[in-house]
Amino acid sequence: MTRLRAAGCVFAEDEAQLLTDAARTPEDLNAMVDRRAAGLPLEQVVGWAEFCGLRIAVQPGVFVPRRRTEFLVGQAIARPRPAPDQGTRLVVVDLCCGSGAVGAALAAALDQVELYAADIDPAAVACARRNLAAFGGRVYQGDLFAPLPAALRGRVGLLAANVPYIPAGEIALLPAEARLHEPRAALDGGTDGLDLLRRVAAGAPGWLAPGGHLLIETSQRQAPEAADIFAQSGLIPHVASSEEHSATVIIGTRPAAQR
Repeated sequence: MTRLRAAGCVFAEDEAQLLTDAARTPEDLNAMVDRRAAGLPLEQVVGWAEFCGLRIAVQPGVFVPRRRTEFLVGQAIARPRPAPDQGTRLVVVDLCCGSGAVGAALAAALDQVELYAADIDPAAVACARRNLAAFGGRVYQGDLFAPLPAALRGRVGLLAANVPYIPAGEIALLPAEARLHEPRAALDGGTDGLDLLRRVAAGAPGWLAPGGHLLIETSQRQAPEAADIFAQSGLIPHVASSEEHSATVIIGTRPAAQR
């Protein structure tokens, strides 16, 4: 615990307990403390993160799911959903899935979903496959919608896309844990932070079922422009914010009458 405090870990006592519980041997514990003291995110050291009551496997080099993103999951669950055709299940897609935390949480909360996920990073894809296997989730590697099966077009009831939204010029201001140990592609949203959001919003109407929803986390500052982007893409935008989670989510609904 002393080494963790000296390294600047604010919750050193709690972290020490988690590391002790995760270690298999004293040597293993020493190595884990060394990695944490060197700045590696705690979740990557112990190998998991808690998210929506689930234990999500997280490996070094993979984006760590944030607790604020639980607000996005809650908003997705609360949306009125298009009724699947008889004999089919609600199609859920976790885009830019990282560890697959959002997809896992949605599958755990919703009954009988058809779950798909995609990410451009091979380490994230491997991690997501591990986390989504229990839910029958299929995980693809590629850029945004490109790797998804074409048969999903027009069938997706819930599309969650936890895209990067930090402006490129602000990456240097992030805590070292994120800046040095998480993939830049999972953080950098381009000049204004909305590059990926624009691409997802533009493509989403072709994949959503009528009445289906796209949900993307963003900052409160970016919300008005993000909502305009959704509207320009043909989606009905709604902005939801939570002081408790310090989170803002843009929800875009494909009009039910659109064919």
